[in-house]
Amino acid sequence: MVKSSVMRQMGYLFMQNKGTNHNLRLANINDLSKLKAVYGNIIDNMNRNNIQIWDEIYPCQFFSEDIEKNRLYLLVDENDDIVAAFALCESNAGESYVKWENTHDKALYLDRFGVNVDYSRRGIGSIMLKHAITLTKQKHSKYLRLFVVDINKPAINLYSKNGFTQVDGVYEEKIDDDIILREYGFEIEV
Repeated sequence: MVKSSVMRQMGYLFMQNKGTNHNLRLANINDLSKLKAVYGNIIDNMNRNNIQIWDEIYPCQFFSEDIEKNRLYLLVDENDDIVAAFALCESNAGESYVKWENTHDKALYLDRFGVNVDYSRRGIGSIMLKHAITLTKQKHSKYLRLFVVDINKPAINLYSKNGFTQVDGVYEEKIDDDIILREYGFEIEV
């Protein structure tokens, strides 16, 4: 019983994965340096695979605000090492550029979704999507939505495999004068 109250105080959501010692919890400010290291490795891996869409600025510059707003979730192992992370946001800059199934129903947006490269190819991405769907339901939203850059084929395949549907339209996010990211919208009714 003591362990439960301590874990609750640490922000654990008691979403344990069957057969693993992984727990989902809200991130806190003490996680910031580990998060940046994990995402640095993710970015390096993406760059090696010619998916050059993240850098030292994005997504790491948003983590502090995500933590402050209690919307950044971590999957951690028994040593509290970060296995994966995502943010659940109430809006997205691209939301009006694509044709969602129903724009009037409440939706949350999955952002900054990443899996620690040390845990690649173990089904963690699908586990995290299931957690995001569960949290979306608990927050009384009807849809979980996201954007993915057109060259990120592994992510597109993951979302499709897990029941997300690509919607019509493309959000062209201008990063600077030389870089425009073409992003597809995906959603799932929860």
